Amino acid sequence: MPAVSTEVVDAPGPTRSPILTVLAAWLIPGAGHFLLGRRNRGLIVFATVLIAFLVGVLIRGPFFNPSGNGDLLSRLIQYGGFIGDLASGLPYILAAFLGYGPPDQPTHSADYGSKFLVSAGLMNVLAMVDAWEIARGEKD
Repeated sequence: MPAVSTEVVDAPGPTRSPILTVLAAWLIPGAGHFLLGRRNRGLIVFATVLIAFLVGVLIRGPFFNPSGNGDLLSRLIQYGGFIGDLASGLPYILAAFLGYGPPDQPTHSADYGSKFLVSAGLMNVLAMVDAWEIARGEKD
């Protein structure tokens, strides 16, 4: 009869609190990866999110402003865009605090600028999920 192994293999546990990691990753893009010792990945995330955000600001893209006006689809777009803007973390908070807010004008550059601002936030959301999975030990 073959011997049954009773050896328990310990999976590597998280090195940092996943919640602290995600909060840091939201506030300062790439900070979650820095806390986890993934410095190169943290630098790439920081540079990518910051460059996309700065391009959006330099193109004078407006921030999305959630409002209760309009039909359901318009409100959904406004709230979704606002969440995308807010997901950039500290760059968005600083820009809003310092009074950045060009008027929403129907120009190509403003339209592209708002897309850059939202895409910066969405890239940061992906980085936050990545940091969460690394902190939980689900990913290397």
